[in-house]
Amino acid sequence: MSAQPSSSGRTAEPRVTRQRLAVGRTLDSLDDFVSTQELHRLLQDRGEKVSLATTYRILQSMADDEQVDVLRGADGEVLYRRCEAEHHHHHLVCRNCGKAVEVEAPAVESWAARLGREHGFTDVAHTVEVFGLCPECSR
Repeated sequence: MSAQPSSSGRTAEPRVTRQRLAVGRTLDSLDDFVSTQELHRLLQDRGEKVSLATTYRILQSMADDEQVDVLRGADGEVLYRRCEAEHHHHHLVCRNCGKAVEVEAPAVESWAARLGREHGFTDVAHTVEVFGLCPECSR
């Protein structure tokens, strides 16, 4: 349910539904990234009536609207977390416990822009996640 252009050409806001509010509240209560299935289980545990398909649609809409951070875990599963930073950023993610730290990386931004220019690309976007072991898991 992503925002669609209206007849005036502007992007319409997604409808605020009971399910969307429940997903938002649940994401707000979490510190770490969560899969759609994990989020759906948490919603069910809280007594929220949201189907798995609706959970997928809401998370995709929130990702499209940049309301959630999205990354792929080491196993390839897509994970979501409510954005803490209001601007473009990257993540340093613990391979063991999943703890994630938002980081700015100006060198990556410059590299991506330069790479695009060198190959004649415009409107270049990128996603970077760096994986390692957090201090607690390194002990």
